[in-house]
Amino acid sequence: MNQSAHRNHVASDTPLLQVDELTRSYDLPRAKLFGPRDQVHALRGVSFALQAGKSLGVVGESGSGKSTLARLVMALDTPTSGSVRLQGRDLHRLAPAELRAARRDFQMVFQDPYGSLDPRQSVERIITEPLAALERSSRSEMKARAADVLAQVGLRGTDAEKFPHEFSGGQRQRIAIARALITRPRLIVADEPVSALDVSVQAQVLNLMQDLQQQSGLSYLLISHDLAVVSHLCDEVVVMHQGRIVERGTPSELFTNAQHPYTQSLIAAVPRIAPGMARARRAARGSA
Repeated sequence: MNQSAHRNHVASDTPLLQVDELTRSYDLPRAKLFGPRDQVHALRGVSFALQAGKSLGVVGESGSGKSTLARLVMALDTPTSGSVRLQGRDLHRLAPAELRAARRDFQMVFQDPYGSLDPRQSVERIITEPLAALERSSRSEMKARAADVLAQVGLRGTDAEKFPHEFSGGQRQRIAIARALITRPRLIVADEPVSALDVSVQAQVLNLMQDLQQQSGLSYLLISHDLAVVSHLCDEVVVMHQGRIVERGTPSELFTNAQHPYTQSLIAAVPRIAPGMARARRAARGSA
């Protein structure tokens, strides 16, 4: 079955993304030449499901396993055990050519809008790179697609001719989002997409992501250390600590009735929870 046919034949009740008992361990250097090799356990039996058109926030401090989870979902690393299924297909069991074709349906937005864009390439080249890796298109088709996604993220078609240094941090992250949109994916994995931006710019980028979701039916896996950020965009939140999910629920459930001490400590540490809750409630009312 080809990729487009597969997209049309996935049962409607099948989660877009299904993660089951995902574990990732790394070997540490031996303390002694012939001694046992210790391991660090980055993920310990993580499971969750994400339905099409919804957003899931993954929250935790540095070292909780969030970025490892993002890499495994993106099939940029191999799990020690467990599975990652996108539209019912285990990404880590696909042949290389099948995985390359499947990447049309899932793309990533990275944390650093300065480091994730090649300063030597034009915006058009940066944006169309994922598409060029997946299909053969003419220069005019590429140019038209680039102009289309730039308009979607609030930039001008003529910006395609410019280079990353000509843009602000917020504009660069819009370019990174446009690059993720170029293949018309079903899922975008966003790893701390606004943490490097000023607070006022963060809100603009999150509003853009919300608008794109409403327009295109996108799903987001949003990785963040900030509960206020995920409250803006996510339908459900999982809290990670030491490689495990320790609590899950809607943003309002966690903010008003957090059960786990680690979740409670995260809430207590973030002064922007209240504005985040207000935005989440307004978004929920608008989509009802």
